[in-house]
Amino acid sequence: MMNRIIQWLFVLLAGLSLLLFAASGCGPAAAPVLPAAEPEVEYGGGETPELSSVALAAGEKLRVVATTSIVADVVKNVGQGLIDLALLVPLGTDPHAFEPTPQDAVALADSHVVFANGAGLEAFLEPLLDSAGEHAIVVPLSRHIELLQFGGAQEGVQGEGNHHPAEFDPHTWFDPNNVVVWTRDIGDALSALDPLNAAAYQENAEAYEQKLEELDEWIRAQLAQVPKVDRRVVTDHRSFSYFASRYGFEQIGTVFSGYSTLDEPSAQDIAALEDAIRQFEVKAVFVGLTVNSRIAERVAEDTDTKLVFLYTGSLSEPSGPASDYVSFMRYNVSAIAEALR
Repeated sequence: MMNRIIQWLFVLLAGLSLLLFAASGCGPAAAPVLPAAEPEVEYGGGETPELSSVALAAGEKLRVVATTSIVADVVKNVGQGLIDLALLVPLGTDPHAFEPTPQDAVALADSHVVFANGAGLEAFLEPLLDSAGEHAIVVPLSRHIELLQFGGAQEGVQGEGNHHPAEFDPHTWFDPNNVVVWTRDIGDALSALDPLNAAAYQENAEAYEQKLEELDEWIRAQLAQVPKVDRRVVTDHRSFSYFASRYGFEQIGTVFSGYSTLDEPSAQDIAALEDAIRQFEVKAVFVGLTVNSRIAERVAEDTDTKLVFLYTGSLSEPSGPASDYVSFMRYNVSAIAEALR
């Protein structure tokens, strides 16, 4: 009898302990809820250089070098008459194929700052900087831009010819909103180097940003005329990721297999591209004026597709239709819209 009483007391005490434990809000610890993994984001790369005021003599201007004509035009709009601007890659030259000279190394060494696209576009720049020594300060303008990868329908069938599977598209200027980022970085860099003229640099940058925003609106209006089903394009190389993403296009494939025009396609690459053009009923193949168009011409002829030339890595001569960045984009968009509508 006594043993049964003790057992009942034990049960009551155990139950009371559980009730008190639950009432206190305690209990077995729940499994921790981990935040969803953020997708890996790749930015344009290149460390942000430390910029400090340059000691300029009376009447002396900042000596500035820009790698490409597109970069140079944006820098010119911000610096205007307050800087001495030199261009590294000559007009009409493919930046992927540019070969610098010893004089270019001297220009870099003598400059106060070098503005580059970055994101791997200027493969020639690193050895050139080695020749220039430690004097050159480089500002990579795509370092604050989220880089995109090519995602065309041809991707899965072009593996053997693709030598750059992990690379990102460095052609960030095909979205004017990215050039807005460039403009702000240029204004900030010039202001840090030449603080006496900082107000003018910032004012120029803001005025140019307004032009870029108006350009973006104009592009949208022009491309609204292109039916969505026809917004499928083939280009000479992987250069349209930003344009396609911004304006609702699909980049089906490329003539050259990588992000550079130096990647020669194989026979298998060409066959896969032509199959994709037929499958997706692509209306046009777009080729840069600085690129050898021989293979693109063959692809267009084999598939009975229009061949349309664009300005891609360089502006035109001053008397040409794409002598500045805004004209460059307007020319290209007009050609694209005309070919596809």
